[in-house]
Amino acid sequence: MPGPSHDPARDARPTLEAVAARAGVSRATVSRVVNGGAGVRKPLVDQVRKAVEELGYVPNHAARTLVTRRNGAVAVIIDEPEFRIFSDPFFSQQIRGISRELTLHDSQLVLLLVEGSGDFDRVAHYLAGGHVDGVLAFSLHTDDELPAIIRRFRVPTVYGGRPGRPGAASELAVPYVDCDNRGGAAEAVRHLVALGRRQIAHIAGPRDQTSALDRVDGYLDVLPDGDPTLLVDGDFTVEGGARAMAELLDRHPGLDAVFAANDLMASGALRVLRERGRSVPEEVALVGFDDMVSIAEATEPPLTTVRQDVEGMGRLMVRMLMSRLGGEAGGDEREAVITPTELVRRASA
Repeated sequence: MPGPSHDPARDARPTLEAVAARAGVSRATVSRVVNGGAGVRKPLVDQVRKAVEELGYVPNHAARTLVTRRNGAVAVIIDEPEFRIFSDPFFSQQIRGISRELTLHDSQLVLLLVEGSGDFDRVAHYLAGGHVDGVLAFSLHTDDELPAIIRRFRVPTVYGGRPGRPGAASELAVPYVDCDNRGGAAEAVRHLVALGRRQIAHIAGPRDQTSALDRVDGYLDVLPDGDPTLLVDGDFTVEGGARAMAELLDRHPGLDAVFAANDLMASGALRVLRERGRSVPEEVALVGFDDMVSIAEATEPPLTTVRQDVEGMGRLMVRMLMSRLGGEAGGDEREAVITPTELVRRASA
């Protein structure tokens, strides 16, 4: 009995020539973009990247390594416990952006998780082995050992989020990508004020992270003389938001608005408001931060929130890192990038 027919074309790998034809450029231009050469204008780089994605072109890694002397791997280090990384859609969006951009640069993502202080030695040992070309690190905390470890081994690094507060001794002169946390928070609170709300609470994120501190500052920019007992700490989790909301309602039964520092905490706050019989937005207006659509559009009512382009920020981190790995085409030489935020109005406020 004859076996299934075989189509050799199905196994054929896309070639440089095929990418060049799809992008409408020369083979040499494709080669420079794929192999990290400089001197290609950004519009042509974008055309080549699009053709690479559409065709699924995979460069010859062994040949490229001989030329570039690179490992073709980048470590993504996240200083958060595993349960947070796999339960918070923020991290999946950022990793997706990083992974997609690394693919365009023929580089592999190596994920390193830091559960506790004992993991720093493991990370240091791995970086000392020279297994990766660079590092993308995010969700740092003020007592983090990671920046010191990275400096010790002189690994090119781009940070997600500013590593220290402006003017503080801990602030590092390192490349990073962050969103306008302070401006976005202020916009959220101004929106609540414009709605006529007068007792506006804030559920803050952990105070050992600059994003949470900046969002507190944005809240205080609009309400500098507000009641300090309307500001309660959370931990960027659903349960942390629920606990903070319960505490706020116990202190201030008449509060009429809440700005939560992320969407997960806002969803926890919404649950407690419902349990306490408070209608949203009629009695209490609620605003989150991040615009995690899987959360913001699934709540009842849908969540008004501050949008940041998390996936785009991940891609930008990769482009900045590639620039520091030898002037790769399409890189980004900026030391720090603050991306804009946008208030997305839905039914909760």
